Order: sequence, then structure tokens, then C-alpha cells
Amino acid sequence: MNQRALKARVPASGTRMSTTTTRGETVTSAIPAVDTAGVRALLERGRTLATPVLRAAVDRLAAPMDTVAAYHFGWIDIDGKPAHGDPGKAVRPALALLSAEAAGAPAETGIPGAVAVELVHNFSLLHDDLMDGDEQRRHRDTVWKAYGPAQAILVGDALFALANEILLELGTVEAGRATRRLTTATRKLIDGQAQDISYEHRERVTVAECLEMEGNKTGALLACAVSIGAVLGGADDRTADTLEAYGYHLGLAFQAVDDLLGIWGDPETTGKQTWSDLRQRKKSLPVVAALAAGGPASERLAGILAADAGLTDAQLADFDEEEFASRAALIEEAGGREWTEQEARRQHATAVEALDGVDMPAEVRAQLVGLADFVVVRKS
Repeated sequence: MNQRALKARVPASGTRMSTTTTRGETVTSAIPAVDTAGVRALLERGRTLATPVLRAAVDRLAAPMDTVAAYHFGWIDIDGKPAHGDPGKAVRPALALLSAEAAGAPAETGIPGAVAVELVHNFSLLHDDLMDGDEQRRHRDTVWKAYGPAQAILVGDALFALANEILLELGTVEAGRATRRLTTATRKLIDGQAQDISYEHRERVTVAECLEMEGNKTGALLACAVSIGAVLGGADDRTADTLEAYGYHLGLAFQAVDDLLGIWGDPETTGKQTWSDLRQRKKSLPVVAALAAGGPASERLAGILAADAGLTDAQLADFDEEEFASRAALIEEAGGREWTEQEARRQHATAVEALDGVDMPAEVRAQLVGLADFVVVRKS
């Protein structure tokens, strides 16, 4: 991808356009203003319906894993006292409940699926924080930092086991189908994390490789979330697969925004360090797109990253804020930031288009579109 081709896909700064390619034709459309109140209501519904079942599942864990998990979910503080920590966005539970309604079933049908997906998601967070060395999540110490690496590993493993247990104890044919989709998504998620780690030690990663990794790491589980409720509600495989297509592209949009926040996000909002992805040498979309663009800024960035390969982790840890700010500026100058913003919008449009393949109530479709809109404009 040369710089001219890269810039051709990027709208002028300040516009909010979404571009996708359908049957060989490029379609560009504006992303509507997000119905913030409506989206918040959907997220809160998912959180309210899923949390009691989620807490009951965590209570099954042996001590001290139950306490560690409760801390991770924000239910208690480090001293074991009740807390009201940041519970996360709850996008996946919201999608699972909407998924059931898309299949014509009550939202409550999707609760076991919502809980199972949330357990797998948090299993991945516990392990990812340890592997990435992240010390902060949601404005407080991560589990490995607070309780040690062993507890992060054990509690993560326990949450994954609970996810399958929650589904299988339903004892229905639909539960078996849902479990197969969840385990497949989990395997892809792990594949994505393995790819992500391996890319940190490579000088060059292609845009296609980065998108494949992010499709596994983020897209697969969101795809599962937006089909699992439908499967529990009796939907056929064609319906579930079509909903998964929406979720997969929504996941790519979600991760593209995460990649932007991982470099330019406000720490007060994201709960992570400044330049967090640059500190970890992640080959995220803005970095990969900048390296692929060509031009002076791209070449300077490539030289800096190549020089990093000869440094130890301790030497890299000595970099000051100015060094990371300089790298972020080069990524932006090379076009990596704008390209990633545009990619988020393109994946958003592809996700929304997939909904046309499912016969569902108009209100449910509008809510799924609203969640997609929220994903590409969020700041945390």
C-alpha cells in the first residue's frame, strides 16, 4: 500500500463518513449521530440481566479465586470491601440479548449466552493483562499486579470453565449448539492473542495479517455474542451465521477504535497508561498502516522500530514521554491514524449491511445499528 493509495481511502479530517465495497462498487455514507441514551439503556439492560447470574457463577469458585474474580469484575476493592468499580461497557451481554430478540425469542433467553461470553471475555482479559504486562485496567491495578501472576492464570482458567458449564447445564440441543460456537470463538480468540504476541517481535507485519489477528482476537467473540442468544432461542444456522457476520465486522471496527485509543486515548478515560500500545511495541493497525504507507515519515518510523529490535526490555522501559509522543506523531504524519479511523467506519458499514440478511423486528435492527454506531465513536 503506497501513501497515495492510503490517502485515497481516508476522508477529509472532521467528516464522519463510512465506506464499504459491495459487489465491486464503493459506497460512502455518513454515520448518523449516536442515540447515546438508547445505547446506554441497552448496555444497562444487558448488565442488569446478566450480572446476578454472573455473580452466582463466580460464587462457585473456590477461595481465593472467588475473591480475586470479584475484584477483577469491580465488585470489591483490594481489601475485600464492596465497591462500585468500572464494570466495563457490557457490549457483549447487550448483543447476546438482542440476538435472542432477533430470532423472535424473549431477551431473557439470551442470558446464559450473555454470561458465558462475558466469562470468556474476562478470561482473556486476565491472561492478556499478564502477558502484556499491563498494570492498570479500568483505573485500578490489574489482577496479576494486585494478587500475582498465578492467581491471574488460575482465575482466568476458572472463568473459561464456568462459561461452558453455564451453557451445558441447560441440557438442551440449543445449548450444545451454543457451546460449540463459544468454544470455536474462544479458540480463535487465543489464536489472535498468539498472533498479537508474535507480531511484537517482527519488524514488519502486513495490514492483512493485522486484520486477520484482530478478527480472531476481537471479532470472533463479538460474532459469537451476537449469535449465541439467537441459537439459544432456536434460530437456524443460516440466521446465526448471518448475525455472526455482523458481529465479526463490528469486532473489527471495535478493535480499530481500541487501537486508536491505545495510542492517542486519554488515560483518564481509558484507564491505561499514555501511549500504552507503543510501550508494548504492538503492531496495531495505525502502526502497520503507517509502515505500509511509504514516504519520509513511514521510513523514519520503520528505522526507529528496527533499532528497537536490538534493545532490551529494560532499555525500552527507559524511554521518556517525549520519545513515545514523537513516534505517535510519525504514525499520524504517515497516515496511520486516519487510515485506521476510516477502516473502523468501513467495518461499521459492512456490519450494518449484514443485518439485511436477517428477518427481524425493525426495533431490534435499529438497536443493533445503534450499538454499531456507538462502537465507532466511543472514547474508552
